[in-house]
Amino acid sequence: MAPSVKDYYEILGIDKKASQDEIKKAYRKLARKYHPDLNPGDKTAENKFKELTEAYEVLSDEKKRTEYDQFGKAPFETGGQGYDYRAYTSGDSFDFGGFGDIFSDLFRAGGGPQQADQKGPDLVMGLELTLEEAFSGVTRPISFNREVSCGSCHGTGAENYQQCDKCRGAGRISTSKGFFKTQQVCNSCGGSGHKVTKACTACAGKGGTVRTESLKVKIPAGADNGSRVRLKGLGGAGHGNGQPGDLFIEISVRPHPLFQRKDDNILLELPVTFGEAALGARIEVPTIDGVAAMTLPAGTQGGQKFKLSGKGFPSAKAGRRGDQHVTIKIVVPKSIPEKSRGAIQEIEALYRESPRKGMVKQHD
Repeated sequence: MAPSVKDYYEILGIDKKASQDEIKKAYRKLARKYHPDLNPGDKTAENKFKELTEAYEVLSDEKKRTEYDQFGKAPFETGGQGYDYRAYTSGDSFDFGGFGDIFSDLFRAGGGPQQADQKGPDLVMGLELTLEEAFSGVTRPISFNREVSCGSCHGTGAENYQQCDKCRGAGRISTSKGFFKTQQVCNSCGGSGHKVTKACTACAGKGGTVRTESLKVKIPAGADNGSRVRLKGLGGAGHGNGQPGDLFIEISVRPHPLFQRKDDNILLELPVTFGEAALGARIEVPTIDGVAAMTLPAGTQGGQKFKLSGKGFPSAKAGRRGDQHVTIKIVVPKSIPEKSRGAIQEIEALYRESPRKGMVKQHD
């Protein structure tokens, strides 16, 4: 490959006054994008990666960088005293030397070798509340089963073990791919670095045991269907030295005979008499936390809506309570004595037009 003509600083996308940390950060970002392992068969990416590495090898070395700033690429071209392009064109396996820490980070971030230590699985437990409990918050006792690390073997599953002879305890093995080296999880020990010679008798080599936990959980005021409370560290056991997972309490709220919830608001259909609606009245209205007074104006219609401000659910986001929306339902007596019919007919005569006017098509 012929020497590239682009400026090394331009290749890495950095300023000529960039610090070593800035140079390393720029190279790490671009190397992750163009690394041949992450772009198999893509010659453009491979060539771009070689170009990036060429620039980084020079600029990351203070002595080479000084020479480059003074004399350009001349000292580093074939036959010079510095960088040799033939390292990329000889077809031999290329050893990155001082690049090891960068590529170790690269593959950890990019989905390469995984650590043997892993966080345990999260657990989810359902808990049903009444609407009143969801409104005010409640502390409830719960019991659940979870896997914990075995106290005898501390989660290793082994009573005795020895160092893995394939990776020599490292948990990883190096392999060569083309012109660079990579690391992979050891397939002999699974990345643990050791092999079990005698399984733990307490947990039968599983590394964990199932335990029943009993505790009290506090559900905050305002909980809704699907909301969760997280109990950190009370999930399944981790692997190796990994931390345990978390326990999530998922809330479901039982339907209420009077109230419906919509976001932080409460909905109520309120029955009233014909007289209360027609003449107006001051009436008592049930709310989630007691009784409130409300004035019906004279001539209130069925389906008309009223709002009781601040009588809804507490909102953690808004820092206040929602509202209660009241829909009026006019209730008519099912049985009317004969002596009352005349009075009702007098009221009927007060309607100057049918309340259904315009709804029913008239025919000739």
